[in-house]
Parts: sequence; C-alpha cells; structure tokens
Amino acid sequence: MSKEKENPVIKIDNLVKEYKMFTRKKDRLLEALFPFYEKHQMFRAMDNLNLEIHKGEVVGIMGKNGAGKSTLLKMITGVVCPTSGKIEINGKISSLLELGAAFNGELTGIENIYQHGQVMGLTEQQIEERKQDIIDFADIGDHLYQPVKTYSSGMFARLAFACAINVDPDILIVDEVLSVGDMAFQLKCFKKFEQFKDKGKTILFVTHNVADILKNCNRAVVIEKGRKIFDGDVKTGVEKYKKIIVGINPEEEMDTSNFPETPTKIDDAETWKERMEENPKLINYGNGKAEVIDYGVFDSEGNLVNVIDNDEVVTMKSKVLFKDTVKDPIFTMTVKDFQGKEMAGTNSDVEKVVTGEFHKGDIAIAEFTQKIPIAPGKYTLSFSCTHFNLKGELEALNRKYDALLIEVSTMKNTVGMVRINSQVKVHRLEK
Repeated sequence: MSKEKENPVIKIDNLVKEYKMFTRKKDRLLEALFPFYEKHQMFRAMDNLNLEIHKGEVVGIMGKNGAGKSTLLKMITGVVCPTSGKIEINGKISSLLELGAAFNGELTGIENIYQHGQVMGLTEQQIEERKQDIIDFADIGDHLYQPVKTYSSGMFARLAFACAINVDPDILIVDEVLSVGDMAFQLKCFKKFEQFKDKGKTILFVTHNVADILKNCNRAVVIEKGRKIFDGDVKTGVEKYKKIIVGINPEEEMDTSNFPETPTKIDDAETWKERMEENPKLINYGNGKAEVIDYGVFDSEGNLVNVIDNDEVVTMKSKVLFKDTVKDPIFTMTVKDFQGKEMAGTNSDVEKVVTGEFHKGDIAIAEFTQKIPIAPGKYTLSFSCTHFNLKGELEALNRKYDALLIEVSTMKNTVGMVRINSQVKVHRLEK
C-alpha cells in the first residue's frame, strides 16, 4: 500500500498558535484582573499549517530562528496547546526537545530513569528491561546514584538523552540536540539515530545544519513566519531555505527588473560555459547588483575541461558583471554531489583575499586554483557573488547554483569521499 493511502502517523489540520504580546509588564497583570482591559497585540507563531507525515519518513524541518519550527514540535508533543486546529497522532512519541524536562533535581539519576519511564507510559517491567541500556548509554559512572542537581550540564544531557532515546518510540522528534556531550558520546547519538532510521521509525528532524538534512532526511518542509512554504524533496527544500537565509523570496528567480539586460557575450567573444556541460536546471537568484555571466574549468595548460583528475591542479573561473557599486564582494566556488551535499568549496573571504570596490559596468574574473581530491563521480559546480551590507548581513548578489556538470576521475582508487595523498611506508621490525 502506498504512503498516500496509508493513515498518516501525524496529521495536522489548520494549526494556529497565537501569543499575547504586551508593551508593558503591568498591562499583563491589568488584563488578568480586569477582563475588559485589553492592551495586548497578537503574535501568530503558527499560521494555518497543514501537514501529513507517514510511517518511515524522515522529515527535515527548516526555517530561520523564529519561523515556528520549535513551536510546531512542542504542539505535536503536547508541551504547548494550539490556539486552534487539530493534531492527530498515531503512535508513541519520544521527543529530544527539552532534554530532562521530566527530571527532578532532588532525585538521583537512577530514580529519574524510573520517573522518566513512568512519564513516557512504560510499565515497571518495561523500565527494568531498558534500564541497563540507559545506564550503559549515558555512561556517567557512580554519578548515577547522586542527585541530578549535582550534575554538570554534560552529565545531565547524557542521562536525559539516554532516557529519551531508549524508549523504542514509533515517532522520534529531534530538535538540534543530537550533538551533546563529548565526541565519543556524539558518535553514539548518531549511531542510535541511524538505528532508528534502519528500523523504519518516523523521524521529525529540526536543525540549521543543511548537511545533516541532506544526509538524513527523505523529505523537507520549510517554514517561514509560521507558514509552510515548501513540502517536498530535500535538495529543493535546502535551496529554498538558503534563499530565505539571505533575504531572497524562495519563489523568485534573480530580480533584474531594475537593471539593463545583460548580454550573453561580451565583445562577441565565445563564452567559457558554451564549451562546458552546462546544467539546464541551474538555480539562479540574487538581488541583481551583480551577475555571474560566465564560468569554466581549466587544466594547468589553460584548456577548458569537463573531466577533472583528482590528482591534477585545475582552475575554476567565474566572470562577474557588476550592475551597481559593490564594496568588498565575495566570490565563491562550490562542488556538490547530485543530492546537494557540499563536497568541497571556498570563497575569497575564507581565503582572506581583499577584493576592493567595483562599479557599474566593471567585470571581475575570480580564479580558484587547486586540486579537487574527492572520490570519482559526477558532481555540480556552483559560482556566486555575495557581500556583507552595512548592517553586517550577507546579501546574495547573484548565485548560480549547480551551474556546471563535471566529472571527477582518478588514476588511483579512492577510499571514502576524499582522496588522501598519503606517503605510505612499510618496514619489517628487526628481531
């Protein structure tokens, strides 16, 4: 049976959450004392959101701070009540939102394990069956028998995570808390997360790290100002989220309405991209103050190439036409796989290159020369021009994402995603 015909494990209809906002603290008290005294404004944190999530889906939820992501998860878990709308849950939920919310600081760690299990609806027998797994996962030693209020923040997070992750839920909700504790514990957290995926559990995953979304999720939801503005494939969702981050309408292509049309060629010269394998579905957007008009990949002898040997030096070039005055523009180059994961890249700001000031009509050529030591395969190459405005905000002048299709080859086998140019020595230890 297809997912469309299955009953969803989470069904949300016209969900609304509003909060009263007061200019003065005393107005809140006056409203409580006098019902007809109204001095508040309403803030709508969630605005008529509809969503269905099915068994086995790993859904990444993205949005800027304040978009409503955490509010949505808190309503799904019952921590916050909606103002209106309906939420239907079919299955047991375990949430990694506010770790240790059910803990009592006066109780010991072992006592809190029992209390957390009871809050989650487990029987005494079920708690006993899971207790040792929780103890082993938390790995806080004899501190387990001390009051939780004496714990360091790291020990508290380890025990809380261990309790939340070891209840075998049908639905797991994760909000920016996978990486807690030291590196060894973080590794255990991610392995446990992978086990949940392998078991076909339904997972809602909120993070600002798009690499984690691309790696772990099979569906993306983008929220902006309490509204769902995208629901679909992960790669497209990530690109829309990136537009939001730099203040671009995710539904718009590049806005060039205020500028004259850009010729496809300068001085009738052949463009580099004409001789490359250009992606007809490239993603093009920005505020129009500059435009990436050409790009190409060159070998060490200056020849355009579509296939790159991962042991040879190549130069990625972009040509940028400025349509307004821009101070200290940042030129970028990124290699991504076909799932949208960034494999390698850099920019003039990272490399601490002072670019200066460009004026209307100026053309800049940005060159990135290096080896691309990644595994053989097919990738996309992106170029962009950005800068920081007077408010310190990053502005996308023009981004040409996934502009070129390139292939990386090798004369040697590559283990993993990155080619390590290692000097290997082997010798026999003399007896």
